[in-house]
Amino acid sequence: MSQLGSYALLLALALSAYSFIGGLAALVWPGAQSERLGETARRAGIAVFAVVFLAALVLVAAAFADDFSIAYIFHHSNRDLPAPYKFATLWSGQEGSLLFWSLLLSSYGLILRLRHRTDTRLFAYASVIIAAVQVFFLLLLNFAAHPFAVMQGSLPPDGNGLNPLLQYPEMVIHPPMLYLGYVGFTIPFAFALGALIMKYPGEKWIHITRRWTMVTWMFLTCGIFLGAHWAYSVLGWGGYWGWDPVENASFMPWLTGTAFLHSVMMQEKRGMLKVWNMWLIFATFGLSIFGTFLTRSGVVSSVHAFAQSSIGDWFVGFLLVILAVCLYFYIVNRHHLRSEHRLESLVSRESSFLFNNLLFVLFCFTVLWGTLFPILSEWVQGKKVTVGPPFYNKVTIPVTLLLLLLTATGPLLAWRKTSLESLKRNFLWPFLGAIAVGVAMLVFGVRPWTDISYFYALMAGMLATLVALTVISEFVRGGRVIARHTGQSLLPSMLHLWHRNTRRYGGYIVHFGVAIVVIGILGTPFNQEAEKEMGYGDKVSLGPYTLVCRSYTQEDNPNYGNEWAIIDVFRGGKQITTMYPERRFYKASQQTQTVPRIHATVREDLFLVKDLYLVYEGINPDTGRPIIKAHLNPMVPWIWIGVLVMIFGTITALFANAAPVRVTVPARVPEPATVGAGD
Repeated sequence: MSQLGSYALLLALALSAYSFIGGLAALVWPGAQSERLGETARRAGIAVFAVVFLAALVLVAAAFADDFSIAYIFHHSNRDLPAPYKFATLWSGQEGSLLFWSLLLSSYGLILRLRHRTDTRLFAYASVIIAAVQVFFLLLLNFAAHPFAVMQGSLPPDGNGLNPLLQYPEMVIHPPMLYLGYVGFTIPFAFALGALIMKYPGEKWIHITRRWTMVTWMFLTCGIFLGAHWAYSVLGWGGYWGWDPVENASFMPWLTGTAFLHSVMMQEKRGMLKVWNMWLIFATFGLSIFGTFLTRSGVVSSVHAFAQSSIGDWFVGFLLVILAVCLYFYIVNRHHLRSEHRLESLVSRESSFLFNNLLFVLFCFTVLWGTLFPILSEWVQGKKVTVGPPFYNKVTIPVTLLLLLLTATGPLLAWRKTSLESLKRNFLWPFLGAIAVGVAMLVFGVRPWTDISYFYALMAGMLATLVALTVISEFVRGGRVIARHTGQSLLPSMLHLWHRNTRRYGGYIVHFGVAIVVIGILGTPFNQEAEKEMGYGDKVSLGPYTLVCRSYTQEDNPNYGNEWAIIDVFRGGKQITTMYPERRFYKASQQTQTVPRIHATVREDLFLVKDLYLVYEGINPDTGRPIIKAHLNPMVPWIWIGVLVMIFGTITALFANAAPVRVTVPARVPEPATVGAGD
């Protein structure tokens, strides 16, 4: 089985190399022969998908067959591992995840090459660039991180098992989503670089790549928030984002990709920011590769990272090649990227997009600096100095608040210049609503003068409300216009408005989702926690809740043994639920894992929903009683709801616009002429 996988990877490398070299030759030396050569290169690229898929299939089959003669299967699986996690073995380790990356890249390449007739020459350039990236990853798989390496010596009876942290349902879908985002940015990068090399006229390449970029951004968004939910549900620390280096690695290309999605509108509408957009997409792809380097090189310590290995040098070399190629073609063809217009007013949609981009880039640079600081400090001082959340929060929270303000105001500003009357018409009621929310927060106990975190929470609440109300007002205002012309009621008119411009109003829905996410995050300063050793009948109070330990017990399963407590939760003397915080011991890996339990208080609190979060921290060896840690986290469920809204908005923005409703005005029947008495 291992030989079949190895041969498949070698064949995939040969096909990718031919797709790159043959496709490049066809572009450099055009002619009748080159068209046939280019077609064979395109078909070789298509064949890469089939061969890499075969290699991935072999690895997954080996996991299900418990083939521990393959070293990768021995280290990342075991006989009693549940089937979903055996399937997830494909991306749970260093070598398998690189194979999964190549599989996804070949899938994206397959779709692109099948649609080559959209613009044959531009797609040919993109195909060659994708083939070059694929060659790099297949070189890694064949010579540096081989997933089909064979165990030496006697065949082991069982494997080491999957990392306990990864044995959680979301880990079956979180890495694929994240990789779909990482790998997907190769496509807009390939189109952008191809357009620069061939000095592609106009902005058609942007129209071609818009959906590619949006789909990729959506996958990366899903991956990031699934990772946050995994950290919240598995790690047992009561939080969902800790500015971990690997978290940062996925967040940085998301920031620059989001900036690109906004600023590219200026290039489409006004022919501006061409250089900026080109480098934004170059940076986004580079940061995707850089994030892959961080998780595999061992240069940073993270619960998310793979073991330290020598392939970090490969990624450094590849990043340098990417930078050199992009810089060379930019210098050679920079005159092709001249802007067609200039900024005319600071109060305009162009200026809001520009400030939006500058803030996103500042945000990204802050995260990059904090992530690299331990490495740089080790080079300079000889020891690693890490930075924690206070460093990131000091810069990123004010930047986020400014981005919220631009999210509310930017899309409603006019191109070129916005009048004062237009500002009053668009923002008066949303502004008054935001002020009302701020006053309500003060009334209900938010004291911004006592702590800076409360001030940030107050501002976040007001600005998130401003974003939500401006989105709602834009739908209502447009719906009323259509209702006047069609005679429809307001709701159908708003739906028709949305269908007529899916990109614009889908974007508004994404902004609405961002506002909901921010509302979920602003509850952080009001978190509460308590910790207590709890025997039978022991109680602990947390906010309005009383936790009572009913009992605690143990159980044994083929894959792990576990112990848990049974905790009854009361509010106002009435039992609302029973929770079962758990701690597991995985037999194959000989590792323990905490399994927190979370109860969202939707029925009790509705809009001010909280998460009651219980962690079984272990047993006191002196008393034999469990130690329970409880967190009360306000508003957190709104984060996950907001993400779903963002994804829904992105999906709707991908659909084509519907045809506008045509209203037929009935012809006026002329009145018969009357003859006067004196005529």
